[in-house]
Amino acid sequence: MNTNVKILIADDEERWRRLVGDFLRNEGFKTIEAANGQEAVELIRQDSDISMAILDIMMPVMDGIQACQTIRSFSQIPIIMLTAKSDENSEVMGFVCGADEYISKPIKFPIFIARVKALLKRSVALRSQVEVAGICIDPDAHTVTVDGQEVSLTPREFELLLYVAQNKNIALSRQQILSAVWNFDYYGDARTVDTHVKNLRMKLGSHGSALKTVRGRGYKLEG
Repeated sequence: MNTNVKILIADDEERWRRLVGDFLRNEGFKTIEAANGQEAVELIRQDSDISMAILDIMMPVMDGIQACQTIRSFSQIPIIMLTAKSDENSEVMGFVCGADEYISKPIKFPIFIARVKALLKRSVALRSQVEVAGICIDPDAHTVTVDGQEVSLTPREFELLLYVAQNKNIALSRQQILSAVWNFDYYGDARTVDTHVKNLRMKLGSHGSALKTVRGRGYKLEG
């Protein structure tokens, strides 16, 4: 059971809040509700026990995009964007503002619950500081330092580096990396991993060589 995990549901439709809340509570989660983005932001500021936020994009007072951006200015809790919109621009905006997942209504609840659990599990894994090959990763502060100097990474680059660091010296396939970092529902080209690895190596400078290519397999971080 997940009785110690509290999830915020922010949606201006009470019916949807109750429906989503029922499914989450059936899985043992605690829930708290907000009717608009501003209320969601204030609740997260006030309640440090909130472990995840589920935000509808179309809300009054402050919409989900604005709420997500504001929350990201002071918190790194997992955020799922929930919306009736299914167009690509809305999804892009959801990720640009700092959301971890984007789910369109109507919700397929078994998949929704699986995403919630996967995201929470990944969030817990991010809390332990990791140091490999002179690279220090602080999940709580969401920072990476190399020889004491902070390196600026995109959120996806950060998660990729953390994943290979947590599995140091293990050869990981591109599909394994995609599943862990981009999540199980990613259907894009696996070569996106190659692009992110290339960028990571550049940003890590001389320590980038620790991120090795494993021929016929994928990548591993040696340390």
